[in-house]
Amino acid sequence: MQRIISRILLGVGVLIVFIILFLGVIFNTNFLVNQMEEEEEAQYFKKISKISPSSKELSYPSDSIKVMSWNIKFGGGRIDFFFDCYGDRVIMEKGEVLQNLAGLRKKILQVCPDILLVQEIDLEAKRSAYINMVNWMLENTYFQYAVYASQWDVKYLPSRGLGRINSGIAIFSRFPLTEAKRYPLPLLPEQDFITRFFYLRRCILSCKIKGPVPQKDIYILNTHLAAYDKSGTRKKQLQILFDLAKQFATKGILIFGGDLNTLPPGTKKVKNFDDSVCKDQDFVEDDYSYEKEVLVPFYTHFKECIPLEVYHQNEKKFYSHTVNGRGFWNRRLDYLFSNYPWQNGLVHQDESTGGMATMPLSDHAPITATLILKEK
Repeated sequence: MQRIISRILLGVGVLIVFIILFLGVIFNTNFLVNQMEEEEEAQYFKKISKISPSSKELSYPSDSIKVMSWNIKFGGGRIDFFFDCYGDRVIMEKGEVLQNLAGLRKKILQVCPDILLVQEIDLEAKRSAYINMVNWMLENTYFQYAVYASQWDVKYLPSRGLGRINSGIAIFSRFPLTEAKRYPLPLLPEQDFITRFFYLRRCILSCKIKGPVPQKDIYILNTHLAAYDKSGTRKKQLQILFDLAKQFATKGILIFGGDLNTLPPGTKKVKNFDDSVCKDQDFVEDDYSYEKEVLVPFYTHFKECIPLEVYHQNEKKFYSHTVNGRGFWNRRLDYLFSNYPWQNGLVHQDESTGGMATMPLSDHAPITATLILKEK
């Protein structure tokens, strides 16, 4: 009897493995991984149009470099999607996506950064009309090069008819990029079997700028950390980002940041935000009290584009996120750090702060700063 039971259990185990492998092929997910996957090479992109770049686009900076970071909400503008709980939209029409991308482009061209860190950019997704936004951005701006790392790659997502999704983070540059890598981050352990099967796999994207400063290499890290975190996973992801940043800082000039989904140390308001209307707890991110000081090591070891003492003088001036497109920015989640000094750190909130309305363009405001390429 024991042998029969053992054989039955073995058969069931084999069947489960077969089903998971089958689903992995059908849905193109990477479920058969531990909490941490392996590092891998990121994807490279280059402008394909034959238009010759201007002398500005070809010239390398001598003393400074302008950097911009922006979570662009996959070209969704201020459409009320289901996860914001202000509406129930899931899929966009092509015309809507192109109109939203045109707004993003207008702001980028107004700022004219040398380096652009982007979060939530779709490479191929039904929700954004299958537009390759990396290629679109290259062909419709002055940027010549880009690297990309996927954070959500599913051939078919049954939920709400989302279908095909390939979405992630990217770095755009006027200068050639090399050594691009994708570093995986821990998953959310509180998720059930099915949810984790189809869910995002957060990561850090790194690359090197080839040749801008003689005898100095510039390294860039971009990331978008976990949202809706109830298990402390984001703290683990932040520790990995911090350790990786310290490693890169020993190699040369380092620029890193993105949407960290947490508040600066010492922030006064840490919960019960006025835009939180979700009843579904899976989409509630309304209490940061358990990680109030989690970014202290970042501010201690690196320079942030908006120093803490400046932020604390007027926190509202530097808020960069809200899910309510009819309200105003109510918390800061977006950052730029470096081991070199910054100047002119700015959150582009509206016409009076940045020269152009950004609330209609995304649920995040872009941040910019100029990095001084001199010895510390």
